[in-house]
Amino acid sequence: MSSGYTRIPYLISFAEKNDFKDTYAGPMNHVALEAHLLKPERASDTVIVFMHPIGGGAYLPMVSAMARAGHHVIYCNSRYRGVDSALIMEKVVADLGECIRDARERLGYKKVVLAGWSGGGSLSLFYQAEAEDPRITHTPAGDPCDLVARGLIPADGVMLLAAHISRAGTLTEWLDPSVLDERDPSQRDPALDIYSPDCPAQPPYDDAFVQRFRAAQIARNRRITHWVQDRLAALRADGLHQEEFAFITHRTMCDVRWLDPTQDANERRPNWCYLGEPRQVNNGPVALARFNTLRGWLSQWSYDLSNANGLTCAARLSVPVLVIGNGADDACTPSHTQRLFAAIGHDNKQLHEVAGANHYYFGQPDKLAQAADRCDAWLRAHDFG
Repeated sequence: MSSGYTRIPYLISFAEKNDFKDTYAGPMNHVALEAHLLKPERASDTVIVFMHPIGGGAYLPMVSAMARAGHHVIYCNSRYRGVDSALIMEKVVADLGECIRDARERLGYKKVVLAGWSGGGSLSLFYQAEAEDPRITHTPAGDPCDLVARGLIPADGVMLLAAHISRAGTLTEWLDPSVLDERDPSQRDPALDIYSPDCPAQPPYDDAFVQRFRAAQIARNRRITHWVQDRLAALRADGLHQEEFAFITHRTMCDVRWLDPTQDANERRPNWCYLGEPRQVNNGPVALARFNTLRGWLSQWSYDLSNANGLTCAARLSVPVLVIGNGADDACTPSHTQRLFAAIGHDNKQLHEVAGANHYYFGQPDKLAQAADRCDAWLRAHDFG
């Protein structure tokens, strides 16, 4: 086991024709990705690649832990680092593809293992599915984004670490189903307003209420999606084919799991989520999908239309997969870990839970060490050392 490594920041730059800008930085028709190579002294022909759709995780505990264990690691930011209002998941897959191509062709690594942390899990699955079995030529909004023509290089293995099933699936499970009017979120159905003391349903919730709650969350996602499609069609009918429209989605951290620990039970803290007290986060500025564009909603948040569905993508993989869940995770709860593992369409897969671990292992060096050791053992067993 090694403890030292060198951190090398670098840029990945490539041309890409776009009809309009959806990121602030950089010139038109050009993309620059910020990346970090964590390089131990020990030589290796394998590199572990992390990417999250928006997260800048170069200093996440697991990233550094794998480098300290002697593994070469790249953390690469997507073009949407920190801002997901206009994020197109198909373009993030293209970004990850450029990172992997650079790692193979310029840096000289022969093997690549994708490490999908949290929201990076479904991204890794989406990438690998399109690299092994390319199908997508357009975004859900109908805009050209030809992943088939890109010739994405498949990874040799995938690690899913505290991962959720998809951005769209996670958002839908957190949408406040009591909202009746998207323009006026104060108009709510009191029977579904679980943060109100007057809500007739109180924890622990019975199965009938949970089923009604979940159905209302999906219905709300579909109402927003239909509105987005209508708005985009109207713009195009007026000849405004590249026009966009920005909007806000209110109240997006509402889940029976946060108030009732018997729902999707694990060791998480009651009345808490990974962003804080859920009732406050529900209206806060950093909850999922607060700020949106039409195309961004369809690509990353639409329950029915997003292509970045970790469950359906997992079924298309042929490479070995390691799935690690955290026993006290207050973001990606056990059902996500279990559903991802079950969705992998082959038997070359392993599942492990780190008991008592929170989402990021913050303040838990012993839990981080357990997860890193499990990853290290799996990597070496598959000749990814």
